Amino acid sequence: MLRFHIPNMSCGGCAQSVTRALLKVDPQAQIETDPLTREVRVRSTLDASALRNVLSEAGYPDQR
Repeated sequence: MLRFHIPNMSCGGCAQSVTRALLKVDPQAQIETDPLTREVRVRSTLDASALRNVLSEAGYPDQR
């Protein structure tokens, strides 16, 4: 499972936006979001760099 730290994911609405963006590129992805810790966990067939790009394009860049 891949983990991403998204500092500006601070609420449930942000978490939904992150989830939607990731599901657009991998509809079969399993995604867990935690706005309190600002962490996203993803199980996907795509590699981490592709998912980081998607998150950045959606306005939620990974800060690890």
